[in-house]
Amino acid sequence: GTVTRKAVRDQLRTTGNVTMDESRLAYVQTRLSGWIRKAFVTSTFQHVQEGQPLFTMFSPEVVATEREYLLALQNQQRLQDSTVPGVIAGAETMPAAALERLRQWGVPAAEVGRLQTTAQVSEELEIGSPVSGTVIEREALANKFVEPNMRLYTVADLSSVWVVAQVFQSDLGRIRTGDAATITVDAYAGRTFSGRVDFIY
Repeated sequence: GTVTRKAVRDQLRTTGNVTMDESRLAYVQTRLSGWIRKAFVTSTFQHVQEGQPLFTMFSPEVVATEREYLLALQNQQRLQDSTVPGVIAGAETMPAAALERLRQWGVPAAEVGRLQTTAQVSEELEIGSPVSGTVIEREALANKFVEPNMRLYTVADLSSVWVVAQVFQSDLGRIRTGDAATITVDAYAGRTFSGRVDFIY
């Protein structure tokens, strides 16, 4: 043959499994104890948007703190004309402390705003999804008692996924992080998906 100069591509063909990108998982937990009243997302593989309500819960701690906030506001109004040193300053700190406790518990800003606007205690706290994605695990059931250490939902962002490929040890030296990859899947005949080597175990 005629000697020519051209680029030579080194290709490896292998098989792999499509799986979730572990860095795109989010867990839904509460920082409070209480009972689930209503569950809106009732099955796995439902798609949810960030902020979409997942369930409502009754938490005695939240109810007590909201009542404490309203009582502290009434107390502040009664003592605003006091001439005793430090009384007014002390009365002003109590509502702020109650609101800060609600924020530390992860009570949504919308609920805190509703409390400040309406001055009404709510016995149902609405918990929304922290991210957009697909629900892959669900433990939230109506009337279930929940605690802060319980994982109620797992939400996965499947807009980007991993393909875990098996490569022979003798071929490992031919692969570098950042190398381009082309993926074909039996479910989508004729289509190719582009990717990149992200990590080598």
